[in-house]
Amino acid sequence: MTRKIAIVTGTRAEYGLLKRLIRRVQESELTELQLVVTGAHLSPEFGMTVSEIEADGFPIADRLDMLLSSDSAVGVTKATGLGMIGFADSFRRLDPDVVVLLGDRFEILGAAAAALFASIPIAHLHGGETTEGAFDEAIRHSVTKMAHLHFVAAEPYRRRVVQLGEDPARVFEVGGLGLDAIADLEAMPRAELERSLGWQFGAESLLVTYHPETIAGLDPATQLNELLAALDLRPKTHLLFTLPNADTGGRALIARIEDYVATRANAVAHCSLGQHRYLSALRYVDGVVGNSSSGLLEAPSFGIGTVDIGERQAGRLAAASVVRCAPKRTAIAAQIACILSAEFRSSLAGVANPYGSGGATDAIFAVLSDCPLDNLLRKRFHDIVAENCQAVASTGEVN
Repeated sequence: MTRKIAIVTGTRAEYGLLKRLIRRVQESELTELQLVVTGAHLSPEFGMTVSEIEADGFPIADRLDMLLSSDSAVGVTKATGLGMIGFADSFRRLDPDVVVLLGDRFEILGAAAAALFASIPIAHLHGGETTEGAFDEAIRHSVTKMAHLHFVAAEPYRRRVVQLGEDPARVFEVGGLGLDAIADLEAMPRAELERSLGWQFGAESLLVTYHPETIAGLDPATQLNELLAALDLRPKTHLLFTLPNADTGGRALIARIEDYVATRANAVAHCSLGQHRYLSALRYVDGVVGNSSSGLLEAPSFGIGTVDIGERQAGRLAAASVVRCAPKRTAIAAQIACILSAEFRSSLAGVANPYGSGGATDAIFAVLSDCPLDNLLRKRFHDIVAENCQAVASTGEVN
């Protein structure tokens, strides 16, 4: 019997990670794809990126509008509630065998809760990670507890999911999904990419993405102004901005960035580059600046440095190519100078990406298409303390 696999996507970033898995599910005779599109994908304000999904030729099983015009805490809370209602109806109609969710955003929380109440097994991707500067941290671990299969990007994340009480037999270390896209990448020619962007790379170019820290003490707009002040110290550096996603407080940052690039001739901002243009840009820029997870997950594979600002990504594994700093203009400027220095850049030859070198898509699909679903919903808390106590009793040694 063909297994129905519902895959949920709500943003450009997570769609880029999921795209190869979506293709595998669509093309396999063992599985039936049920692609559910929601969130920023359906918003003109955030680039209406559902058009990218359609251009890739994927059939969309359901479209769930859930975003409100407000990105306040109240607006995001209400959007999550609308999402839960929409997913309840969608999952009832589609009746999937498994729901695949990636990451930690509020759209994913609504989908996870709806699947949990509908008794549909959840496969969660990129669990066990930490992002201490965003409430995504709590959402991610909450989805872990609702999920039944776990696909993590590195060994420390596998241990953390098990620490949360999940059965080790259901936790699979597969590496980072983004690295599959890099392995397959045929970068756009530089001139073609420049025409597409309406912008040119310079002698020195940076890719900049800055999202609000949703649980930080400092105002996100204040932090962004510190970043822009640091960038002002390098007037000859060409800047390619990708705008924030639909996060709490994100609209104010979008307006500020758009105002900034309007006054700087060598800067441009895009709602969404799409994965191909984004990864192609990483091939040509000299560094990444901001607080996007991509600076930690994908950028190291291109042998370029990343300046990770503030606490949003605090706790994530990072390669030697990543330097971190406080959201202060002097600190940011110093670290930008660091990653662009000849000494630092020469040190990145052969730098290892802690998220692996690819193969996650195949590993995830193998489990999704073949694992027994009987009794998958039944979960017992895997108690590590009890295991350690038993080990001490039998060996007299503490693990």
